[in-house]
Amino acid sequence: MNGPRRISCALLLAALLAMPALAQQKTAGKAQDGVFAPRDEAAGDQSWTRFRDRLLAAVQQRDKKFVLSQVDRNVRNGIGQPSGLDEFVRQWEPDTENGPLWRELPRALHLGTAWHSHEKMPRSLCAPYVLPRWPANTDPHGNGAITARETTLRTAPSGSADILASLGQSIVRVIDWEVDDSDAEVKQKWVKINTQARDGFIPEEHIRSPLEHLACFRKSEAGWRLTSFLAAGE
Repeated sequence: MNGPRRISCALLLAALLAMPALAQQKTAGKAQDGVFAPRDEAAGDQSWTRFRDRLLAAVQQRDKKFVLSQVDRNVRNGIGQPSGLDEFVRQWEPDTENGPLWRELPRALHLGTAWHSHEKMPRSLCAPYVLPRWPANTDPHGNGAITARETTLRTAPSGSADILASLGQSIVRVIDWEVDDSDAEVKQKWVKINTQARDGFIPEEHIRSPLEHLACFRKSEAGWRLTSFLAAGE
């Protein structure tokens, strides 16, 4: 993982972690023995699920016109970056077939959502749930959340390596966010973690850093709109 794993402290910590709402989670959101259950706090809102499904379909179809029509004209693009659609387009490259927008937005939306607010941002629905519900007593650097219902911890970065354990949705210490497969011809990436007093490897797509991209939405009379999508710092 490149940009998402190296996102700057100033960008997300100042914007999202130093908030009263997060501080209140020391009890409600505190990890117990590393367990970090997934959230989808808008699952019962049919207006949201219809919007999300339509947006995901448009992303899959590379429907730039529709996707940009769902972006707020004053969209926040990160601390120190100009707000607005022009900067959004510059950062996310929707004109590029394999631009980061088409890769990162569905990765965020396919995970659950959590409501989030602080003094500089009205109450918003953010995806994924990982950062908004990250426990305040856990360092977001050097840790990650296993988002897969179940994943296997292996002795080496290979699907044929011995299995050390089966892991559920939990917070684990990360040693290396991007490890190539042992077979140079295999494109699978792995993440090296430490859990249960041992090191091992899990597939990259089964774990997420709380410092990765976060998409936030708000609903108005015009419907749901993307109001912030924080880009990774290089």
